[in-house]
Amino acid sequence: MDENFKTEGNFIHEIIDSDLAEGVNDTVHTRFPPEPNGYLHIGSAKAIYINYSTAMKYGGKFNLRYDDTNPAKEDTEYVESIYEDLTWLGANPNGGVFYGSDYFDKCYEYAVKLIKDGKAYVCDLSADEMREYRGTLTEPGKNSPYRDRSVEENLELFERMKNGEFPDGSRTLRAKIDMASPNMNMRDPAIYRIVHTSHHRQGDKWCIYPLYDFAHPIQDALEGITYSLCSIEFENHRPLYEWVVDNVDIFTPKPKQREFARLNVTYTVMSKRYLRKLVEEKLVDGWDDPRMPTICGLRRRGFTPSAIFDFVRRAGVAKSFSIVDIELLDYCIRDELNRTAERRIAVLDPIKVVITNYPEDKTEYFEVSNNPNDENAGTRKVPFTRELYVDRSDFAEVPPPKFFRLKPDGEVRLMGAYIIKLNEIVKDENGNVVELRCTADLESGNGNPVDGRKIKGTIHWLSTSYASDATVMLYDKLFTIANTGDIPEDKTYDDYLNRDSAVKVEGAKVEPCLLDAKAGTSFQFVRTGYFTPDSKNPGTFIRTVTLKDGYKVQ
Repeated sequence: MDENFKTEGNFIHEIIDSDLAEGVNDTVHTRFPPEPNGYLHIGSAKAIYINYSTAMKYGGKFNLRYDDTNPAKEDTEYVESIYEDLTWLGANPNGGVFYGSDYFDKCYEYAVKLIKDGKAYVCDLSADEMREYRGTLTEPGKNSPYRDRSVEENLELFERMKNGEFPDGSRTLRAKIDMASPNMNMRDPAIYRIVHTSHHRQGDKWCIYPLYDFAHPIQDALEGITYSLCSIEFENHRPLYEWVVDNVDIFTPKPKQREFARLNVTYTVMSKRYLRKLVEEKLVDGWDDPRMPTICGLRRRGFTPSAIFDFVRRAGVAKSFSIVDIELLDYCIRDELNRTAERRIAVLDPIKVVITNYPEDKTEYFEVSNNPNDENAGTRKVPFTRELYVDRSDFAEVPPPKFFRLKPDGEVRLMGAYIIKLNEIVKDENGNVVELRCTADLESGNGNPVDGRKIKGTIHWLSTSYASDATVMLYDKLFTIANTGDIPEDKTYDDYLNRDSAVKVEGAKVEPCLLDAKAGTSFQFVRTGYFTPDSKNPGTFIRTVTLKDGYKVQ
């Protein structure tokens, strides 16, 4: 199995182990059924991980099936993005790629069978009337006045629905189950509705479409899915799933639905409707904005499939509700990049330093490690000249206590190079510091120790002659509230949108080789954080994550 999908035992595996031992099933076949009405997000990654890793653990098959039964919200853009994200994550659909719309003829055939068996009827109640007749959690529903139509009348009306004779919302086909059931989903649920909208694959062939709770179990059964593993909100739908499979009654073995808790993450919204709103209102830079919880947003920000699935594993597979700290996601990518990312120097807020006792026409090279945590990463040579850039935050004209970086008459180590001492501060006519003049201890090169002097501070630097301009994007959390599921009734997500979550830093200086780096490559900008080239904006680097935080791994 791919290392990304290594999995520990959980309650789902216990169910499968029992079924295999008892001969209920002899294979494991799972599926991932996204609706193509938006881009996949971090919650989707959990569903993919559970379904794919479970199939792989038992040597089974895994299907991708687009749940394209609602033509009003679907688009080929989303179809393509879903496949791209799935394959980037490494979840190969070895069982095949399917579409719910592939089964429209079969769903219609099975709906007709239910009508003939007296288990479905055409209902003329409006949506509001259906809600009124449905009852409440404490009161049973009332039978529709159309519930006892004859089989012949229902067949005729359903045929006319299919032929486009009725307007949207005027009629539905409903399963005839039990209006007094304690489970609201079993109170004669609608299984077909009229929608006069062209379908992205079927065109105008259909103007009636099956609802998810009817279509999904049929699709599972037709594909030979043995375990329909879905999120916990479908638990109350399981009796209806089983009712459809049992009453269509042509499938052996029958698919089994089992549920797991959704992935809830702090400072994050998983609603595709709201994420689409952010995109359409241009509050973010598209679905792949690095602040978005989408897979493509995480990819653009520099996250890897292995870090994402490490996060999913650490979050756990269970049935109980929980909210996972988003800092755990940052921890997972930071832990990986600390081991794998090559180091490069970038000065985000440069101020010029002149080494007054260094020759003007001289260039020498200091050898620095590409990654001290990887013995195979090797080294590179960084040029040193009289004029350098250092980061403005590494200088203080009036230093606070315990400030061990560049300060008047203070000494600091230039990383991998000389010890320098600040002698003069140059300001412009407005009093702004524009240049620092220093002298170097030319015997201290290559980090050589200096007798009798303790140099506590080390700062990074770049030669002004060998530095390239770059733009850097620093992203923060998209929301200001940790639990976005606990917003007061008089508030909306918009009230907690972090309007300062993207900071653009122009005029940064970087090693020239960085400008040739490809998107998807990660680097540690020493002492600053982990960054990746922006796939949409050449010459721009996106911060994936900071170097450190206060997150404690349990």
